[in-house]
Amino acid sequence: MTYWTKLLSLALGLFLLVPASAQTKGKEEKKKDNKFGYVQAVDIFGSSLALLDRHFVDSIDIKRLSRIALDGMLESLDPYTEYYSAEDTDKLRILTTGAYGGIGSVISQRPDSTVIINDPMEGMPAAVAGLRAGDIILEVDGKDFRKSTSDQVSAALKGTPGSKITLLIQRPGETKPRRVEFRRQKIQVSPVSYYGIVGKDMGYIALTGFPNTAAAEVKKAFLELKSKHPLRGLILDLRDNGGGLIDEAIKIVNFFVPAGEEVVTTRGRNARRQEVVYRTTEKPLDTQIPLAVLINAQSASASEIVSGSLQDLDRAVVMGVKSYGKGLVQTTMQLPYDGTIKLTTAKYYIPSGRCIQRIDYQSMREGKGAKVLPDSLTKVFHTRAGREVRDAGGILPDITLTSDTLPTMVYYLRFNNDAFDWVTDYVRSHRSIASPRDFRLTEADYASFSERLIEKKFDYDRQSGKELQKLEDLAKFEGYYSKSREAFETLKKILVPDLKHDLQAHRPFIEEYLTGAILTRYYYNRGALERRVPEDKMVRAAIELLGDPVRYAKTLSTPEAKPASSPSK
Repeated sequence: MTYWTKLLSLALGLFLLVPASAQTKGKEEKKKDNKFGYVQAVDIFGSSLALLDRHFVDSIDIKRLSRIALDGMLESLDPYTEYYSAEDTDKLRILTTGAYGGIGSVISQRPDSTVIINDPMEGMPAAVAGLRAGDIILEVDGKDFRKSTSDQVSAALKGTPGSKITLLIQRPGETKPRRVEFRRQKIQVSPVSYYGIVGKDMGYIALTGFPNTAAAEVKKAFLELKSKHPLRGLILDLRDNGGGLIDEAIKIVNFFVPAGEEVVTTRGRNARRQEVVYRTTEKPLDTQIPLAVLINAQSASASEIVSGSLQDLDRAVVMGVKSYGKGLVQTTMQLPYDGTIKLTTAKYYIPSGRCIQRIDYQSMREGKGAKVLPDSLTKVFHTRAGREVRDAGGILPDITLTSDTLPTMVYYLRFNNDAFDWVTDYVRSHRSIASPRDFRLTEADYASFSERLIEKKFDYDRQSGKELQKLEDLAKFEGYYSKSREAFETLKKILVPDLKHDLQAHRPFIEEYLTGAILTRYYYNRGALERRVPEDKMVRAAIELLGDPVRYAKTLSTPEAKPASSPSK
């Protein structure tokens, strides 16, 4: 049996739950064609590599070429089917467990090819050893990394937990480098980025992913909040949560609904043989506490299972904007030489029976480009209480909320070295600051920041100018430019870039960014979130809803029947 045939048998064998039914003659013929196609493809690919190895004008890297071919093949199926080589083990481990061996710090590369400590994590080796954001990494264990890439430095920083590491770093404002020695450890990134009390008596838990620790971390946070405070409600924030393990999603749903509830059903290519129903199995933590779930356009996969299932079971009010729409399930399978393939094996369906997959990748596989589900083709389903929900290419919230749109300028500030360096200088000149909820930038602070950006000629993408240029080009193409030349010239004068103006016009958003960046340096990510969460527009809306029992109950209740219209006379 060839390797490819073994792989096919493994993939099919994972879902052989009931005896296969008789296949039609057409399907049998297709099977034979596919089997021949496997043999043909392997022969052609192997022969091509052999010819390239023997006859190509220059020497070639067979391993690299094979990886490029495999990645290209899988990429043509959908964005989620991927190959992980033995060298990619860390990536896969982080994806499924959130854990790795290292120093516990985000690093980043500067334009001059220096790599700096960007964000040391609270309680992790880098922070405990005294490393700070802005420190330049010169050497790792004696090897020079003064001109390097973040990937190369990251690989050097990772290692077996408990192993010693020595860094030579240059701290801004100091003349001599520092040598720092400490030990790596297992870095377990908690998927619960923040939890606490918002308002007077509402619990809040922010979940950023679904690794194999997600349910345990949510449980720990909820029980702690509940034991210390008389909670009137709970906000589960799944915004920007791209998903993860389906088992963790089911456990989290189980915290709030009884055992025995159907949460999600997965169906593979052969629905009869490859259907798996997942139910809650444990005693819940709390089936009565009012619950609000926040989602946005980046909430996907396991986030949609949690929010959609709680919505379908009328257990939570979902608030925010429509989620991403990923209704596909991936399974990891082992390959030779310690490789792993993560491939899409099924679609999932939440309790109402809907699948919220937004993009049809079948058309992409046929060379027609991916299709997005149009609103006109969505179907109506019903929650347990009879409320209407749709398979709308995502989870539609029960209450739609919009967040403030950040100016383009703020997005560029987040990645601007001059802004980062100003924060570093601020920290150097302020030994301590007020608590996260009390800290405020002064007029002098903001003036100093503005002067720095003006001095450095901070540049950013101004969409208004780009859109005006597009409109002008279109007017010329359609022959209207001569009539509107004067108007275009007037608009160009109005839209001349003015950094001073923009720094004042967008000051509230810029101050919010700077405040978070500064708080992170003193109180880590926890401090920045402690300040930001209570001020969040969507969080405040959730607090208001949970604090109004009548409105909350009405949102989840069976809709009133519409009176039959009487015939006109």
